[in-house]
Amino acid sequence: QAGSGPVEVGRDLFAALKASKRFVEMSDGAFDPTVGPIVRLWRAARENQAMPDVDALVEALDRVGFSLVRLDETNRTIELAKPGMQLDLGGIGKGIAADAVATLLRERGIESFLLDLGGDLLLGDPPPGTLGWTVRIDATSEVLTLSRMAIATSGDAHQFVEIDGRRFSHIVNPRTGLGLTHRLQVTVLAPDATSADALASAVSVLGRERGAALLDAQFRTAGVIVGPNEEGDVIITRTGRFIALTQSR
Repeated sequence: QAGSGPVEVGRDLFAALKASKRFVEMSDGAFDPTVGPIVRLWRAARENQAMPDVDALVEALDRVGFSLVRLDETNRTIELAKPGMQLDLGGIGKGIAADAVATLLRERGIESFLLDLGGDLLLGDPPPGTLGWTVRIDATSEVLTLSRMAIATSGDAHQFVEIDGRRFSHIVNPRTGLGLTHRLQVTVLAPDATSADALASAVSVLGRERGAALLDAQFRTAGVIVGPNEEGDVIITRTGRFIALTQSR
């Protein structure tokens, strides 16, 4: 119903968009759930092994931008200002789902748990008799003992398309409309899964240096970013709070 005025929505969807707005502002638009029109074009590109049509990309970009979303908390309505806009919560949805499941578990008295939503983890209290859950970061082969935090990883190791010898990630830049071409694997640790998921998505778009700066600026977040520098050398960047948030074995 984009372009047709405010639409009353359920509490879950409104809460998801409200949470998304925070990360849009935090990342200066690197994370943006209005990327639906662009994502649709790139899904077709992966199926067809061909670049999206330039005119179609330009037209899709005109329908992307969180400034076109209007949230009314009093009436619990969402308005998408332009016809053809489409939401895509792929960059935050798993985190929201994990936090919701953790709330249900805790309400039932279950404090020790590990939730795995496709590689995005939310850890509760340690298993009985242990210091924490054993987690391995594939990109660096580090083995960590962790509890009471979330870990999310974003990258193009499994989802990408190669077109004319160039590799494009399934992660798209909301500001350019293009699939990412810089090869990064981003792992973010945060107190909750929603933050870890959204920040991993944002850092992937921002790149190594700006992404590390974003994580450094956030209270109680940390990250490991593995990818090339300007010279093409693969390096590992750890944000300043990585050691504070983790306990290496």
